[in-house]
Amino acid sequence: MSLETQFVALLQLLLAILLSGLIGLERERRDSPAGLRTHMMVGLGSCLFTLLSVYAFPGPGDSARVAAQIVTGIGFLGAGTIIQRRRSVHQLTTAASIWSTAAVGMAVAVGAWFLAIGATLVIWVVLAIIRMFETEKQQYEAEIARKNEPVPEPEPEPEPEPEPKKRHRK
Repeated sequence: MSLETQFVALLQLLLAILLSGLIGLERERRDSPAGLRTHMMVGLGSCLFTLLSVYAFPGPGDSARVAAQIVTGIGFLGAGTIIQRRRSVHQLTTAASIWSTAAVGMAVAVGAWFLAIGATLVIWVVLAIIRMFETEKQQYEAEIARKNEPVPEPEPEPEPEPEPKKRHRK
């Protein structure tokens, strides 16, 4: 890779970090398990892997293979954020935001900067604005589910040992 290509790639990485950070900031505000730094790293990693597949391995190879592996790897990472409690699944939105962030990083890497910026805005609207339109019932059910989490029972106190019997001498 020429120095000029590497400089442009560095700018692309910085843009991917910035856009991913905007998505992660919204997740951070919601106290999601994957917040600002996680989203920034996902966007950076996806962008870098895509850049490497395009520039470092030129030729007749199939650069789409790297993209497919990014999607698979991000799916695994997203699955790790999903929590199942009491027949209810939580953090699906966070997993989806991680997946979307990877796509933004990949878009930046292939030079689709306008698409990446537009996608980031759409993702942010879905995460921050659409949330306000959830029905009261959904919010009420989510609040009840949070309150009904099992509380660990305190361990029973050990029974006091009986005092040894005193023997009387005759």
